[in-house]
Amino acid sequence: MPKQKSHSSTKKRFWLTGSGKVNRSHSGKNHKAETKNRKRKRNLRQTTLVSSTQESTVKSMMPYKK
Repeated sequence: MPKQKSHSSTKKRFWLTGSGKVNRSHSGKNHKAETKNRKRKRNLRQTTLVSSTQESTVKSMMPYKK
């Protein structure tokens, strides 16, 4: 059976926590920052977990990440 390929952009955008959940960065912080207030930009710097409905999809794109 041939090896599966990992999705390149998925490898760069997501990573796994120690318990196996999928982490991601927030979007919307790269441009038009002058219209966003300080609290909103500060909260966009933090990471969050991928929703449970999308978690299996992301994990299937990274078959060799443990």
